Amino acid sequence: MKFCPIGATSIFFNKGNPMSSENTLFPLPDTLLRPMVEQALSEDLGRRGDITSAAVIAPDKTAKLFLVSREDGVIAGMDLARLAFQTMDPSVRFQAEIQDGQTVRAGQTLAAVEGNARALLAAERTALNYLTHLSGIATATARAVAEVAEYSTDIVCSRKTIPLLRVLQKYAVRAGGGVNHRMGLDDAVLIKDNHLAYCGSIAQAVQQAKQAVGPLTCVEIEVDTLAQLDEAIAAGAERILLDNMNDETLKEAANRCHTQTAHPHTVYCEASGGIGFDRLKRVAQTGVDGIALGYLTHSSRSLDIGLDFVA
Repeated sequence: MKFCPIGATSIFFNKGNPMSSENTLFPLPDTLLRPMVEQALSEDLGRRGDITSAAVIAPDKTAKLFLVSREDGVIAGMDLARLAFQTMDPSVRFQAEIQDGQTVRAGQTLAAVEGNARALLAAERTALNYLTHLSGIATATARAVAEVAEYSTDIVCSRKTIPLLRVLQKYAVRAGGGVNHRMGLDDAVLIKDNHLAYCGSIAQAVQQAKQAVGPLTCVEIEVDTLAQLDEAIAAGAERILLDNMNDETLKEAANRCHTQTAHPHTVYCEASGGIGFDRLKRVAQTGVDGIALGYLTHSSRSLDIGLDFVA
């Protein structure tokens, strides 16, 4: 049993099918998303609105447009796209053909959007910005998950997110089959080297953290040597971040996490430290429970998606 997976969900990459009920991707509520979309639209509309559409398109003109993926990938952000169009005009009809978390092929239609032409064009860029960015994260995550699937290793994201977009980016990671680490500093304790520099020993830090937060809050600690690892296990850390270790050291560290405790696998161990896609399989083979990938949220390329009209 893997203990204390912070915010964990194990959604595995599937070939075009919605996620199974045991790996449900819960949608983000409209009440959370709507203020974000409204702010994004306000940024784009500026002080005078879409002056181009107002100048060249009749106010009563209607249109039917299609969101189409230009490349293979995994989709995330459909509700944000819907809200962008319907915030501009509540009467817009948004007919989704794809759900978040599903894979698509190049040329596949994601949704049909029908309504006032000015409203559709005013919302186009906001809808696409959300959809392309989040689908890029979901696609990169799904690729990483598929790479280590035979080892049942979690692909874990970090707090290296764009400010104010964290809840969306971490949702996209889940859509791609990944696992969320802390959403924020208040979710769990993570004692890092900078903390240890000011609070004494590992044992002291773990003990103080456990006393401060109680038994329902996970206590994790970052280590970069096997000696620190032994101290962390002995101190009762529930989750250990193995930072910047080579593959051989990771293998030994994972073995100690899974055997030097009262119950096997009660210490969840996670490899971190600039791990790229090319190294994923080797790290998974060491036996770690999870691999932290910061690039999922700070460097993933957007998925190419367009809004097309039918002549």
